This record gives sequence, C-alpha cells and structure tokens, in this order.
Amino acid sequence: MPDDDEETRRGPRGFWSGTIAFGLVSLPVSLFVASRSGSVSLRMVDEDGTPLSRRYFCSREERMLEADDIVRGYEVEQDRYVVVEDDELESLAPEKSREIDLQRFVALSDIDPGYFERAYFLVPGEGGSRPYRLLARAMEDAGRAGIATFVMRGKEYLVAIVSDSGILRAEILRFHDELRSPDHVGLPAVSEPAKARVAEIEKSMRKLQADELNESELEDHYVQRLESLVQRKLKAGEDVVRAPEETQPSEHESAEVIDLMQVLKERMQEENIVDGASRRGPAAAGGKLESRSKAELYERAKSLNIAGRSSMSKAELIKAIRNAG
Repeated sequence: MPDDDEETRRGPRGFWSGTIAFGLVSLPVSLFVASRSGSVSLRMVDEDGTPLSRRYFCSREERMLEADDIVRGYEVEQDRYVVVEDDELESLAPEKSREIDLQRFVALSDIDPGYFERAYFLVPGEGGSRPYRLLARAMEDAGRAGIATFVMRGKEYLVAIVSDSGILRAEILRFHDELRSPDHVGLPAVSEPAKARVAEIEKSMRKLQADELNESELEDHYVQRLESLVQRKLKAGEDVVRAPEETQPSEHESAEVIDLMQVLKERMQEENIVDGASRRGPAAAGGKLESRSKAELYERAKSLNIAGRSSMSKAELIKAIRNAG
C-alpha cells in the first residue's frame, strides 16, 4: 500500500473511480467533471448577512416541519399520493458497482446530440495509460462510441464513451422517453421551400461565415456585468454585510479547484505499466466529518440508520452523525 507522500505526489483524485470492462479488457479509470456552471449563485441572506435556510411549512397545521415529519409521496392524481419510505427507495437502488460495463459499440454519428446531458473526462488509473491510449485510438479511428452503464451515488446511468483527440469522455445520456419529438411541440410538417429563397438565405449565411468558432463569443456577458457590479460595490464599501462567525461556508466555497488537464498529463506520462493494478475500495469513514462529501456523509448516516437522512443538508447530516455517535 502506498504511503501518504506517494499519494500526495499523485495529485487529486476524481470523484468516482472504477474500471471500464468489456471482453477481456479491464481499464482502471477515474471520473472528473468536464464542465462547470458559469452562472453566479446569489445566496439568500437577511439584512445582517446571515445565510437563510429553506424549511418546510405545513399550510394546514400552520407550523414548521422537522425532517422526521416529512415523507415522500408519488402523486397518482391531484391531491392523492402513494407514500414511499426511505427503506423502500433504498431497496430499489441498483447494486453497488465500480465497473463501467461496456455493452456495445455504435457509430458516434448515430447518437442524436439531444441525448447528451452532461460530460465527464475519463482519466486512466495506475497502470492504465497504455490500454487507455489503445482504446481511445481504436475508438476514434473507427468513429465509434461505447454504450455502457454504471452506478454512481446509488443511481444507475447510461453513458456513451467517446474518444476525442486521444481523450476518453463519458457522456451521460438521457433516456429515450425524456426526449420530445417535433410532434410534441407542434412543429409544422416539413415541406420543400422555394429554391430562390434557399439561395437568398445561403447568400446571407456566407456573409457571416467564419473559418472557426471564436471562443470569446461563448462568454456569459451577464455574469461579467454582475461580477463587475459586485466588485464596484465591494470597493466602495456599499451594501457589504458580513455573516456571523459561526456560519459555516458553503460546499462551493470550500471545493477544491482541480487542474484536470494537469492530472491527465501526469497520468498519461507513466513510464512503467503495472499489470493487474489493484482496485481501491471506498475511502475509510474516519477523519473530520466536515472534510467529507455529502454523499460520504449520507452513506455514514445510512450505516447508522439515521431517520430522515435523505432530506438533510450537509450540516444536518454532520450534526445527526455526531449525535448518533
């Protein structure tokens, strides 16, 4: 087992790790988020700067509800629900697995872009650089995407494994019934337009034609204006409030910023390929609770059989775990 210094030299890890498996191939990989939200999140605070939390309110009894008072209901018709308990939901969850099960390869061009929901980079694990390169090259040359399933945080996902410039990417796919057809939104039937009008449109398009997409055109100007406004007010000391010291920072404020491409570069530069690299199990449950992710805290609360855990915030999970201990 590697020591702490060795683990530190390897750099940050992805939030999910496992193996890509098909046939006799078993490739260790980690998942890294391939995108991030560019929108600015405005917290709801009171006039003194204290962050506000959402609570559930019963309009019939006119009282605030605690976590133990709340159950989930599936609406079968208006104002009629079938209650589903936490343990029933947990019994429906897929079996835990650390395997991305590649089931078939299809032409990448056959996948409607509308199915793509969000993307993750696949980074090779220890001893996986050589098979990673081989798989990425073979898939890219063939123009094929691998269709696979895997379980993450108690939910099974359908993904397309895509190779682009030697990098493997896992695209989470929407299910077939989640896409609307043109008929659903009332689009008119396709008809043949007049050739003269088509030529007119093509001429207008040529005037705006560019050789390549300029990334500066993809910037969010609203976010830039909002951030400039905040900086101006901060510099002028206008409308600046400070939360009480006991307020905990949000998960976004304390999240580690990972240089993904640096991680990928380091993994791909491995000199020695170790055959049969061992798979690592989930992280130990010890350590400070505040440093754990919400998913890890939920699993800890589940093992302690804490009621109402599925509706708790990260801070509430920490408090409940400490009380249970």
